[in-house]
Amino acid sequence: MAAVLTRDIIKKFGETSAVDGITLSVPDGEFMVLLGPSGCGKTTFLRIICGLEQQTSGDLVIGGHVVNDAPPRARGVAMMFQSYGLYPHYTVRRNIGFPLRTQRMPSAEIEKKVEWASRLLGISNLLDRRPRQLSGGERQRVALARALVREPTALLLDEPLSNLDAKLRASARQEIKLFQQRIGVTTIYVTHDQVEAMGMGDRIAVLDHGRIRQLGTPAEIYDNPADLFVATFVGAPPMNLLKHNNGYLGFRPENFLPKEMVDDGEFAEFSFRVDRSEYLGSERIVYGAIEGAEAKQIITAKLPPAHVPEESIRPGEWHAFAVRNSALRHFDSNGKRTTRH
Repeated sequence: MAAVLTRDIIKKFGETSAVDGITLSVPDGEFMVLLGPSGCGKTTFLRIICGLEQQTSGDLVIGGHVVNDAPPRARGVAMMFQSYGLYPHYTVRRNIGFPLRTQRMPSAEIEKKVEWASRLLGISNLLDRRPRQLSGGERQRVALARALVREPTALLLDEPLSNLDAKLRASARQEIKLFQQRIGVTTIYVTHDQVEAMGMGDRIAVLDHGRIRQLGTPAEIYDNPADLFVATFVGAPPMNLLKHNNGYLGFRPENFLPKEMVDDGEFAEFSFRVDRSEYLGSERIVYGAIEGAEAKQIITAKLPPAHVPEESIRPGEWHAFAVRNSALRHFDSNGKRTTRH
């Protein structure tokens, strides 16, 4: 296993910077997630690490060695793509062993490594099947086995769960995270899905327009967003924002509660008009407006249904809501978070 370090990586396509000066250190064994919207540069950055794209400038260090000009096979990394890229006419066994055959490894050694990777991922019983005979989750495991059979120093995963349905995505998240913890391989995982990022990453790098807007643990990213982009991109529903003293006042929907539920400690009180609500089983999402705020500004509250029955939150009604001061976040006029309380 090996640490991955990038120093001021820039990638330009013509005059457009897809990656705009990213410096990132991923320690040995860490699960790093690159999170951002489509077009933010996260996949291009991953392809640069893998060697499938050449950076315009900057340095890439893997395992202590500068690999700026090294071909992909010499970097010791493995990349798993969104499409999986399995060969339909090959069996699972041949698909997993394909990277080793291209290296002209002896057949006996290939078979040994294929057996090892298939046992690791629980697909030994699928080795003689072809991809069309597999479920989406099974194909995902085969693709992961093919990446791991090379015993890479770093594993690069580009939206590997996007082709799975919601139920399979949830189970696959858990499988990949537990698997990575077990083998300890340095992992860089690209996704636009904040649930995947929050649930899987040791740390998250939030990207926008080719730059890292914030780097931190899931708790740091969620509880203390560095700017308005992170505040509104991470979180579902996103952070509520109000104009306040030439800046912004932010608070998460789950911190915006009926006043009687936050009567301990210091808090900010608001008059909140209910427009509509959604019952989601474990939570109720209420949409409305705050007295004095901009007319079109929608404010959301995430409430516990057991404590706030539907009959107490009717459309058109005004209620006293509040947020504990400790849950308020302040942003300046440039959108950067400040420490002012």
